[in-house]
Amino acid sequence: MNRFIGRVFKYVVEHNDSITFTEYNGNTLKMYHEQECCENVTISQITGDLSDLVDSPILDASENTNSGNTEDGHQTWTFYKFRTRKGYVDITWYGESNGYYSESVYILGE
Repeated sequence: MNRFIGRVFKYVVEHNDSITFTEYNGNTLKMYHEQECCENVTISQITGDLSDLVDSPILDASENTNSGNTEDGHQTWTFYKFRTRKGYVDITWYGESNGYYSESVYILGE
């Protein structure tokens, strides 16, 4: 998550269970999960306003997970917390699977 610190984004957009962070120079970071058979990973909740991540340096960014077994397989909650001078944004992802597939959220980009 250190790759977010200090960056200033021109756009932060949620679409189709992914979030794209675009800098003024055109560089992007994409938060997503590539769906496979027998698992489902989605954005469960966004607390705060994504616009608070625009035009203000990211001062803090963290990732925490909580996972465990269920009657039908496995589940993972992944929590992302961002802080800027404008405010805080929390992004919660929820994944469930039969236990054999990844429920991880990926961040693509530099």
